Amino acid sequence: MFPTTTGGYSFTVALADEQATRRLVVDIAAVLGPGDLVTLSGDLGAGKSTFARALIRHLGGDETIEVPSPTFTLMQVYDLPRFPLVHADLYRLSGPSELAELGFEDVSEGAVTLLEWPDRAAGFLPPDRLDVALTLVPQQGETFRHARVTGYGAFAPRAERIAMIRRFLARAGFGQAERRHMQGDASTRAYERLSIDRAHYVLMNSPRRPDGPAVRDGKPYSAIAHLAEDVTPFIAMARALRERGLSAPAIIASDRDNGLLLLEDLGQETVVAGKPPAPIEPRYEAAVDVLAELHREPVPDLLAVEPGVDYQVPRYDIDAMMIEVELLLDWYLPKLEAKLSDTKRQSYLVLWRDALQPALDAEPTWVLRDFHSPNIMWLPDRAGIARVGLLDFQDAVMGPAAYDVASLLQDARVDVAELTEIALLSRYTRARLKADPDFDAPAFVRLYATLAAQRASKILGIFARLDMRDGKPQYLRHLPRVWSYLQRSLAHPSLAPLQSWYRANIPPLKALK
Repeated sequence: MFPTTTGGYSFTVALADEQATRRLVVDIAAVLGPGDLVTLSGDLGAGKSTFARALIRHLGGDETIEVPSPTFTLMQVYDLPRFPLVHADLYRLSGPSELAELGFEDVSEGAVTLLEWPDRAAGFLPPDRLDVALTLVPQQGETFRHARVTGYGAFAPRAERIAMIRRFLARAGFGQAERRHMQGDASTRAYERLSIDRAHYVLMNSPRRPDGPAVRDGKPYSAIAHLAEDVTPFIAMARALRERGLSAPAIIASDRDNGLLLLEDLGQETVVAGKPPAPIEPRYEAAVDVLAELHREPVPDLLAVEPGVDYQVPRYDIDAMMIEVELLLDWYLPKLEAKLSDTKRQSYLVLWRDALQPALDAEPTWVLRDFHSPNIMWLPDRAGIARVGLLDFQDAVMGPAAYDVASLLQDARVDVAELTEIALLSRYTRARLKADPDFDAPAFVRLYATLAAQRASKILGIFARLDMRDGKPQYLRHLPRVWSYLQRSLAHPSLAPLQSWYRANIPPLKALK
């Protein structure tokens, strides 16, 4: 493989057989998203339709999908799990003027388009696309092909990423592994499950986070909220958690500079069950026990990453906490089409600064920050606290222990009944009192209510932002649950001033689109 600056970024791959072609198909499938255009170039018999068929079947997760050549039908549409896909063939078109025959205007904007014979549309192709050019090499056998993959325009970085991942997996000895897309989280990270020699692993593809626009004091939101910019915090926290006997994934191989990690696969068994999912209480109890054990002793804020490299865990300071609660004002209220005066906004901020002071004064520990059901796996073959597998802790900060307890017991994606919440909170406080008779349980419960309300306010804003800014409306279905959690927390007597403000200024939640 080698890059070239012509047309963006290109690399070439020798495809000696069908298996090599399939590996390239998997590479490309991993970076595709709704609205993408992939063009397939090459002479007759070069393997364009074969490549298209393999890509469609891989994306569909079904090797039996019928994929006829669209040479005569011109266009076939496939409803695949991640997005619709349109497979079109321009071979029979005499020129770009006949493109209207295909009916592209009727295709969903969220579809991926797979286009054979793109030269028939010369001058009409969008600037951002991925091209796969296949060339026969008769002297090396009937199955041998050369493929040149070129990312044009905004697709160039993704083409470079494909080549980078291929090199990383090859160096780690996983170049031949089977790869399957995994459902990710609300972030820009992507995950794949790799299978080789009947063992499973996880590829984390986490490019360095670009800075967003400055929102305060010349800093972007991510810097103020202390969100991880690269994989270094994940490596540091994984190592530190494992040293304490907790089941964070082992890191098999890493490329810190390029944001690639090959991880131990903690499986697919979770701590919830049913439709809709509900907590499996013994597993939630085990998760509570993990937090009680983690919070029992002081933890360091300077963690080893690799020889000669350390990571300083940032403090969960007032600026981070406040910019999070402001998400409710900046995104959730506009989603409700509600307006707020400057005076009322200032009152909200003053109330929250006062309420959060005890959190700032609390003895700091590792706050994993997203300690809830999507990031907790169940490992029945392990014992004690090791049965709880931990994921997604790269945004960890030094802060109050109550935050992660609230994250678990007011799970934004799962209904946790109030009686269950109270029982689990009691389990946690009993464990802390057993380890330390001086543990102040009433003060902890007050702090728990405060941080649960802070987190719920933040999540309402985040889920509204995911819809309005990022085009991810699926998170709106969680808003009623999070709103209900917020009411539970605000009912604590210590939060009476905030409860009054919310009642006076936040309109009732209605059906959202």
